[in-house]
Amino acid sequence: MGTKKTGTDQEILEGVVDKTTGPPLYKVLIFNDDFTTKMFVVQVLMNFFNKSEDAATQLMWHIHRNGMGVCGIYPLDVAETKIKTVTDYARKHDYPLRVSMEAE
Repeated sequence: MGTKKTGTDQEILEGVVDKTTGPPLYKVLIFNDDFTTKMFVVQVLMNFFNKSEDAATQLMWHIHRNGMGVCGIYPLDVAETKIKTVTDYARKHDYPLRVSMEAE
């Protein structure tokens, strides 16, 4: 398994997985566009990312001014589900809202 190194008060095992770290995390991003309304973005942030109305409004303005914003940070399967759910919801309401993810 691992190679034991001695010479210190503590043995160090190489190649041992640290089980205290969780799964890799991904940032879910929403991008600004010229067609999706500000109120729709606020609604998405509240309904799918559990933001309060104030937090959703502040994040919406950040997205509007900066071109994109981080909605949340999740494990891969949760991030993928959020992206699909929000994208489907936006298309159902005829908005081109773009949602993606990037590794944290």
